[in-house]
Amino acid sequence: MRVQVLTEDFKTPFGELVLASFNGELVLCDWKYRKMRTSIDNRIKKGIEAMVRASGFEKNQTQNIDSLILEQTRTQLNEYFEGNRTDFNIPVRAIATDFQERVWDALCEIPFGETRTYLQLSEILGDTKAIRAVASANGANAHSIIIPCHRVIGSNGELTGYAGGLPAKQKLLELENPNRKSQLDLF
Repeated sequence: MRVQVLTEDFKTPFGELVLASFNGELVLCDWKYRKMRTSIDNRIKKGIEAMVRASGFEKNQTQNIDSLILEQTRTQLNEYFEGNRTDFNIPVRAIATDFQERVWDALCEIPFGETRTYLQLSEILGDTKAIRAVASANGANAHSIIIPCHRVIGSNGELTGYAGGLPAKQKLLELENPNRKSQLDLF
């Protein structure tokens, strides 16, 4: 059975994203040219195939709804880029391990305009030794910006790896907190 996942490229002021919707939920909002593109896409594909087998979903059942989800996503992202939105209310389907979901839930708790370190996230999750696992889960996030992995920085305050590249990460943080630019200049 071949299932239709609606996808499109979306150019933003910070780089090009790939958006995908399936069964009325956003399953992908990620940087098009990231290093892990293939592995992220394969994880999403396998997760969708598992959902289809479990639910008996028939292809093209929700194509109009999926078009609306992608439209909502573009609209809300544009509002965010214009400085008119601080959070998102798009139905998201995270295809992830339980641990990744816990990390991504913690990311969503980081307030707009603020940052946390990987160590702080590990502490929030109850295991200060899980810093590498937290960083790995952060890097596996397939919903960039919406699940705000860009709000995580190194313990020394420096910007660390980001799927969209460090310049995009810095711009996103400056968009959310214009004072951050002068703070970054201190390092």
